[in-house]
Amino acid sequence: MNRRESLITLAAVASTGAQGAAVHPIQLHVNLDVDPAKEQQFLKTFREKFRPAISRQPGFVEVKLLRFRKAMVGAPAGNWNYRLLISFQTEEQRQAWVKTDLHQQVWPAMEAHFRGQKYDAMLYEVV
Repeated sequence: MNRRESLITLAAVASTGAQGAAVHPIQLHVNLDVDPAKEQQFLKTFREKFRPAISRQPGFVEVKLLRFRKAMVGAPAGNWNYRLLISFQTEEQRQAWVKTDLHQQVWPAMEAHFRGQKYDAMLYEVV
């Protein structure tokens, strides 16, 4: 188990309620249509602005950026070339992050590199 996995496990244990029932974190999957001509600047924005900003938020668990390679079974749903995975301990904490001035600065910096439909988002509960 690496350091990140240990911290996530520790956060899960700390979020156990008084009754002993674990609180399930949430995960937001955001499919992104990044302009290939702006890809390197997008990656720099993610690494230098977005990831540091979100990682300081209360309830933050993790953020990952995935680059699409190929569909293994079936066809890809949409024209997305990246997927952003954002996880918080609760949906309320994620919503609080979205309302911050910092989010209002860093998300438009990310969007500046999108094209077409830009993005879609799916919210999941981790079970």
